[in-house]
Amino acid sequence: MADTIRSGFVAIVGRPNVGKSTFLNTVLGTKISITASKPQTTRDRILGIWNSEDAQIVFLDIPGIHASDKALNRYMMEKALSVISDADIALVMIDPADTVQTLSDVVLSLRESGKDAVLVLNKADLMSPEQAGEKLDALRGVYPFKCSAAVSSLTGRGMIEVLDCLKEALPEGPRFFPEDMITDVPVRFLCQELIREKVFTLTKREIPYATAVEVEEFREGEPTYIRAVIHVERPSQKAIVIGAGGRMLREIGKEARIDIQRLLGTRVFLELFVKVTKDWSKRPRSLKELGYK
Repeated sequence: MADTIRSGFVAIVGRPNVGKSTFLNTVLGTKISITASKPQTTRDRILGIWNSEDAQIVFLDIPGIHASDKALNRYMMEKALSVISDADIALVMIDPADTVQTLSDVVLSLRESGKDAVLVLNKADLMSPEQAGEKLDALRGVYPFKCSAAVSSLTGRGMIEVLDCLKEALPEGPRFFPEDMITDVPVRFLCQELIREKVFTLTKREIPYATAVEVEEFREGEPTYIRAVIHVERPSQKAIVIGAGGRMLREIGKEARIDIQRLLGTRVFLELFVKVTKDWSKRPRSLKELGYK
């Protein structure tokens, strides 16, 4: 390994649902951040570590920048702004739908932090190279970006260019984490997130945003035993998550178990329960009890 490397913390910043989590998973080659087609899937800071011979880039996947008065959303924005403030550089992720107007909140957050930034156009597989270039040209002027690139988090296109761009922008420094480490997130938290992801992808309308997952018991072994509670805010939501004859809850459990087994490398016995915790997303005390601190 090189004696001198480039290293630092990179906050992945953007509107909800531009593909920040998919980008991080693709860069790392493994799934540590949950994804869904619905916006505001990421609620907390997820750290992912990319190593090469001459660099260590510590990515910080944060909630999408958006405005809301809801307690949970305020928590998400406070978390996002705190991470941006602590990072060395911001990776501003946009998608083909972005405009100067849609980026206004993101740019305001950057200006308040004073951070250096790079501009990355995601979902470039949906555009021709000419269209991608035109989009980057149109948005480069909203902030003094160090560099810009177009990527596809689904195909991996452009990832090397982005990593090279970040390496140039980061200072010389140490490796902050061991080279075989890819995240600092506890396994228990990752399991909660994988269950929540299945609620997002399998249920409809407002249900995903009214749910939180709490792992009450986690016993390693063969199989690993996990008991988790899905919290919702109203009895009608509980009925939807359980489904007719328990069908929806079984499907959530089945799909979550597959991903958790892949994560842990062991067989998993997963028990899921659904509990009504009235208006948990609006109450600061409930947020703390469910781990949003």
